[in-house]
Amino acid sequence: MPEAPQNSPKKSPEAPQTLRGTRDLLPDECRKFRFIEDQAVKIAGLYGFEEIQTPIIEPAAVFKRSLGDTSDIVSKQMYLFKDLGGDDIVLRPEGTAGVARASINEGLSQLLPLKLLYRGPMFRYERPQKGRYRQFYQVGTEILGVEKPQADVELILLAQQFLRSLPLEGEIRLHLNTIGDSESRADFREKLIKYLETRKNELSKDSLDRLYRNPLRILDSKEESDRRVVAEAPSLKESLNDTSRAFFDSVQEGLKDQGIEPYIDPLLVRGLDYYCHTVFEFTSNALGSQNAVLAGGRYDNLISDLGGPKTPGVGWGCGIDRLVLMLKELPVNVQPVAIVPLGDDAEKEAVRLTQELRLAGITCDLGFSGNMGKRMKRADKIGAKCAIILGSDELAKGIVQVKWLASGTQKEIKRGEILQHL
Repeated sequence: MPEAPQNSPKKSPEAPQTLRGTRDLLPDECRKFRFIEDQAVKIAGLYGFEEIQTPIIEPAAVFKRSLGDTSDIVSKQMYLFKDLGGDDIVLRPEGTAGVARASINEGLSQLLPLKLLYRGPMFRYERPQKGRYRQFYQVGTEILGVEKPQADVELILLAQQFLRSLPLEGEIRLHLNTIGDSESRADFREKLIKYLETRKNELSKDSLDRLYRNPLRILDSKEESDRRVVAEAPSLKESLNDTSRAFFDSVQEGLKDQGIEPYIDPLLVRGLDYYCHTVFEFTSNALGSQNAVLAGGRYDNLISDLGGPKTPGVGWGCGIDRLVLMLKELPVNVQPVAIVPLGDDAEKEAVRLTQELRLAGITCDLGFSGNMGKRMKRADKIGAKCAIILGSDELAKGIVQVKWLASGTQKEIKRGEILQHL
């Protein structure tokens, strides 16, 4: 499918426009989105994952209870409104919490362990920028019911294989860290707050807001003033208990056994309250400062925090919008066959022939009007591999003319042998 014309007419100021941070996906971009999603489904299927779809709208409690009131998503970015029945409704800002809610509502704990894949649009009210929109698209995977670090390793292997299956610009790099269990994080949180209090006057406004609500988020701040402060902060590694150290060692050993040497990033913490132990990101040097393309981690308390049974979990989400920006090229799209009738009698036969070929699984294009010149130009425009030309002479002889557009060669074919020839 050709891209939208560069000289398309100017937008009418009277016509309604898309909302800020949203956009129309035209056919060429839809093809890229579909290719990425199809690759995710294909690769996840090799690992035994099955697809789940959750609603785009959810009760607000799903995200307030799971993401935490101190997270940026809940405090600043959620599309929250009351529906006509007076219920608090949210446009889903991410996929994991909805999957966790579904596992409780649908009694999926009886089927553990579960390997699930989701995909679809998400919504966050934030400043639009390159590759980041208020309506954006994700594909993600979750493993529920496995407390061993092997699940973390498998999800990272799946993520890497998925990204490597795409023709992407730039170098992909795995960043890995641990934020330990709740005991380790509580100890580190106390030490971090004490340190940051001594340098409050150097912190950015956002970090000051997070100091007592969510101090770990300050560690991955991109503000230069914050980075100077964080460079001398206590290390989370020093607060890890034996359980947390052993878990992280097992994840690293599992990756090393598969030939993967991640970059251990002590400042990687992720921004959601439900994470514990392993956190990771795949980044690209092709995207500038907003360089994360896939990220995730472990969340052993998420489902129980939502009112379900104690169920360990680990997962990742991937932004399709950013991957589209990194695509170099796609495999050649299916090339259609163009049907070019000449005259009224040929028009009727062309309709019959077109449907015959379509029923046989051959993609066909039949222009609705125009002389031969216009129809052949259309055949070139849609990237047709050949044009089947039939007029009154061809009808009388029971043949068609097949012109292969790449080479320009043309051949007479009996009408009844066209399928075999194609």
